[in-house]
Amino acid sequence: MPSLYERLRADIVTAMKARDSKTALILRTLDAAVQRASMDLGKPIDDGLVTTTLRKSVKNLADARAEFEKGGRMDLVENNTAEITVLERYLPKGLEPAQVEALVAEAIRTTGATTKKEMGKVIAALKQHPDAGSLDFGSVSKVVQSRLA
Repeated sequence: MPSLYERLRADIVTAMKARDSKTALILRTLDAAVQRASMDLGKPIDDGLVTTTLRKSVKNLADARAEFEKGGRMDLVENNTAEITVLERYLPKGLEPAQVEALVAEAIRTTGATTKKEMGKVIAALKQHPDAGSLDFGSVSKVVQSRLA
C-alpha cells in the first residue's frame, strides 16, 4: 500500500496527464508545502508530516474563506471551497464524536487533570495515543475544556 505522500505524487502526475491544471496546481502546492515542512523540521517525509501539513493547509484555507465571505468575494470563496474539497480527500477519516469523548475521558482519568490549567497534560497524553493522527486537536481542545473545571 503506497504512503500518503506517494499517493499525492501519483495523483499530481494523473492530474497533469488529464490536463486538469486546477487540481494539479492544488496538489503541487501541497507537495511544495510538505517538502518545505520536511526541510524546516529536518524530518523525512512520512504520513504524519503529510497529514499535519494537510490539516494546516485546510485550516488556513477555511480561515481565508471566512474572510472572503465577510468581504463578499464569492469568486474566492468558491475557489477556496474547491481547494479544500481536493485536499480533504487525503485527510484520514476522523473519529466519531463519541470516540473522541471516550479518548478525552480516558486521558483526563489517566492524567488526573481536574482544572483547565492542567489541559496541557491531557492534550499531551492524547498526542501519545495511537489514534492521534486522526484527531483534530482544535476540536479536541474544546472537548477537553468543556470537561475540565
